[in-house]
Amino acid sequence: MTTSNRTVAFIGAGNMSASIIAGLVNSGYEANKIIAANPSTGKLDALKQKYAIQTTQDNNSAIAQADVVVLAVKPQIMADMLSAVTLDPAQLTNKLFISIAAGIPVARFQQLLGPEAAIVRTMPNTPSLLGLGLTGVYAADSVSQTDKDFTDTLMSAVGKTVWVDDEAGINKITALAGSAPAYFFRFMEALVQQAQALGFSDTEAKLIVEQVANGSAQMVQQNSDKTITELRQQVTSKGGTTAAAIASLEHNDLDSVIQQAVEACMKRAEEMAKQL
Repeated sequence: MTTSNRTVAFIGAGNMSASIIAGLVNSGYEANKIIAANPSTGKLDALKQKYAIQTTQDNNSAIAQADVVVLAVKPQIMADMLSAVTLDPAQLTNKLFISIAAGIPVARFQQLLGPEAAIVRTMPNTPSLLGLGLTGVYAADSVSQTDKDFTDTLMSAVGKTVWVDDEAGINKITALAGSAPAYFFRFMEALVQQAQALGFSDTEAKLIVEQVANGSAQMVQQNSDKTITELRQQVTSKGGTTAAAIASLEHNDLDSVIQQAVEACMKRAEEMAKQL
């Protein structure tokens, strides 16, 4: 079976599913090979109208028809959803299951789907909604190279992918990419507040910060021959205004603050894995 003629079922029709579906269809994937399943019809109707895909409110029907099943429901309801699947275990053996739910380990999926189930865990981040995502990917030993390649194609529809060698790596990706947009947003919030405190209007403050953030990201992308440290040093003239600001950040041990945030995120991901 080639990559292009696999039927893909999305269980859950939320924003991430919609983004991946959009990326697949826009890249030329056959819309009639895509199924979205969801309890309510609102999101399904919108997806069907926009992308001409198949839709259903019946998870069993979607999974039965699919070669690849994307598990895109909230982690808290994943076990209940999979426990309600009434298909014979033999019908699940030859399918590829791709999880985009945070925190649920492969061992738990194998309890629910069978020990031989081919399972790939992914951790996309919210910029995936714009096609600018970073997705961490881990595959169980039972997953073939063909299935790994398909997963990479699927998640590349919404951005870039980074594969990890062991499952613990997914928690690292969660801390460095999955949750990290919030770190940048929080820093941007603080800058907006400072701009407002200095007398700029709310609109002006937001414009200043978003343009600086966008421009800085583009500087990194368009200067691939330079490290981020080199780009920062180019802005930081010795004894100048920027140097004074950077010195203040370093005096307050910014590196340690970031390290503690990443470690706290990883610890919480580990706790969630035990709960789910």
